[in-house]
Amino acid sequence: MKELTLRQMEVVRAVMIAGSIQGAANLLHVSAPGISRLIKHTEDGLGFRLFERRAGVFVPAPEAHAIFAMLNQVYHQVENLNAAVSSVQKGQNFALSFASAPSIAQFIAARAIRSIRARFPDLMIDLNILKIEETLDYLLLEQGEAVFMSSPVENSAIESTPLVKGRIVAILPEGHELAAKDTVSVHDLMRFPFIGVDPDDPYGDTLARPFREAGLTPHHAIRGRFAQTMVSLVRHGLGVAAIDEFSVAEVYMPGLVRRPLTEKAEITAYVVQKRGRQLSSFAEFTIERFRHELTEAASRGQWDPPVQK
Repeated sequence: MKELTLRQMEVVRAVMIAGSIQGAANLLHVSAPGISRLIKHTEDGLGFRLFERRAGVFVPAPEAHAIFAMLNQVYHQVENLNAAVSSVQKGQNFALSFASAPSIAQFIAARAIRSIRARFPDLMIDLNILKIEETLDYLLLEQGEAVFMSSPVENSAIESTPLVKGRIVAILPEGHELAAKDTVSVHDLMRFPFIGVDPDDPYGDTLARPFREAGLTPHHAIRGRFAQTMVSLVRHGLGVAAIDEFSVAEVYMPGLVRRPLTEKAEITAYVVQKRGRQLSSFAEFTIERFRHELTEAASRGQWDPPVQK
C-alpha cells in the first residue's frame, strides 16, 4: 500500500480547492502538466480515483471523500503549527529576562535591545540593573538567563565568559586644562580632585589598576558606586575620573570631555550565566548582539574634539 507524501497531499488539496488542474498549478506556481502527472501517479499508487471530472471541474470521487476530510484536518493542523512557529519567531507570548551592570546598561544595552526588538518585535524584554553582589541570586534563582558585567563572578555554579576587551579612559569636565592634551596620564589625573569607585569593589579595583601599575595610590575626593554617578559628578565640574569606555560610548555627551589614557589600561566585559542552564534562542541572540555592540564601541572609540592650546 502506497502512502501519500507531503507534496502529494499539497497537490491533491490544491486541485480540490481550485477545481481544475490549471487552477491548482496557479495556486502552487508550477506547470499544469506537472500537476496532472502527479495526480495520475498518486491515483495509480493508491489504486483508486481521487477525482471525477464533471463539466470540466474536478470534484472528489465518492471513494475519496474520507481522505479529503482528513486532508483538511491535516492542513488545519499545519496552519496552526505555522502560526505557532511565526509566534515564536516574533517572540509573541514569550518574555526574555536578563540583567546588566550599570556601566554596560548606560548605552550598550539600548543599542543591543534595538536589534533584539527588530528581530523579535513581540518579545517582552525585562532588563534589570544589578550590582555584582546581586548577580549570584539573580542567576541561581533563575530570575533571568544572563547578566552582562564588567567583572567575572567567582562561583562554581556560575560561568563567566569574556565578550570584549575595552579601554579605561579619562573623563574631564568641559573647559578643564587637561582637555588640551591628546592623551591624559594617570599622573595628570592625580593632580586634580579625583572621583572614583571604592577599590574593594571589583569594578573599582579594575579602574584603579592603571594607577597601581604606575606606582600610584588614588585618593578619592568623591566616591560614586556607579559609572553614571561618576559621569554626572565630572560633568558638574566636581573632579576628574578614569572610567570604562562603554560607560561613555555615546556620540555626544555635553559637559564631558573624553581622552585616551597615556598608559595602556583595559577592562573586559563578561556575560555571566548559571552553569549548565540551557539558554533560550532569545538569550543566545541577545548575547550575540551585546558582543557586537561592545565590539563596535571598543573599535570605534568616542573621543571629543581636541581643545585648541
